[in-house]
Amino acid sequence: MSDLILARVSQTLAKDHTLESLVRHLLEMLELVTEMESTWLTRIDNEAHLQHILYARNSRKMQIPEGLAVPWNETLCKRALDERCFFSNEVDEHWKDCHAARNLGIKTYLSTPIHLTDGSLYGTLCAASDTSHSLSERGEQILELFASLIAHHIERESLVEQLKEANAALVAHSYTDALTGLPNRRALFEKLSSLFSLARHLHCNVVLAFIDLNDFKLINDRYGHQTGDDFLIGVGKRLTARQEDDEITGQLGGDEFLVARLGSPQAASPQAFKAALHQQIQGVYHLDGITLFYPGASIGVIEADPFNRDADSALREADAAMYQEKRDRRHATFFHID
Repeated sequence: MSDLILARVSQTLAKDHTLESLVRHLLEMLELVTEMESTWLTRIDNEAHLQHILYARNSRKMQIPEGLAVPWNETLCKRALDERCFFSNEVDEHWKDCHAARNLGIKTYLSTPIHLTDGSLYGTLCAASDTSHSLSERGEQILELFASLIAHHIERESLVEQLKEANAALVAHSYTDALTGLPNRRALFEKLSSLFSLARHLHCNVVLAFIDLNDFKLINDRYGHQTGDDFLIGVGKRLTARQEDDEITGQLGGDEFLVARLGSPQAASPQAFKAALHQQIQGVYHLDGITLFYPGASIGVIEADPFNRDADSALREADAAMYQEKRDRRHATFFHID
C-alpha cells in the first residue's frame, strides 16, 4: 500500500497543480493510508483566533464541512498541539471536554502541524473516524510527508504571487511618471495605438491635444525645482480631474502633456475640447508656499482619421499645431500673488 501511495504522490507532483488540486489528491490518499472517513486541511488565522477548514474529504457518515471557521482555542487541533499528542483512538476519553469532537462523534483523531520555512504555523492536516483505528509508523511518516509537500507548495505559490506582484509593480513603474503619477511617454504610445485601433473599429476619428506649459523653465529658475515639481503635479491633477472615461491623459516628458479621445457626433468639438483644456489649466496654483496665477499653456489640437494616420504621425501633427499656437498667441506670463 505504501509503495502504491508513494507512486501516486510522484504522479501528482509531476503535474502542475494548484494548492486545492494537490490537497484534494493528498486527502484522498490520506484516507487510503489511515482508513479514516474524513480527512481535511485547515488554515489558522492567529489574528482572528480562528481555524478555517479549507478543504475536506468525507467518504462516509462523518462530515467535516469545508469553509467552517471555529474558535482556535476550542479546537481539537489546538489541544493536540499544546499536548504534542497528535494521535488518539480514545478521543471521547482523552479530550472529553472538546465539544466539537463530541458533536462530530470523533473516536480516532490524527493530525500534524504544517509549519512554513520561517517557523510559522500555517495550519494542520487531519484525519478522523467515529470508530477506533490504529496508526502504523509508516502511516505516520506518510502523513508528515504530505504535510511537508503542502507546506512547500504553499510557499511556492506565495513566492510566485510575490514575483507576479513585483513584476506588476515594475511594469507599472516603467509606464508611470514618477512625479505626477500619470502615464509616461512609453505608456501613452501604447495607449494611443490601442485608441487608433478602436477608432478604426468604430469608424470614428481621434482627437489629440498636445500641451506645452509656457514659462515652466522660468518658474523653475525663479522659485526652485520643488515649486516647479509642485506645478507639474498640480497640472496633472487638473487634467485628470476633468478626464472623461474614453480619454487618455499622460505626460510626454518634462512640461509636455497629452490628452486624446475618440471623436464622435456626441463628443465636444475639437475647438470646444481645446477651450476646456485651456480653462482647466489656467488659474491660481498654490505651490510650496507660493501662490501663482498661471495664464495658460500652448495647446495644439488636431482631429485624425485613423484610416489615413497612425498614432506617430498624428502626434507629430498635434505637436506642430502646438508650436503654431505658441508663435501666434500673445505671450502672457504668470505672476506671483502675495
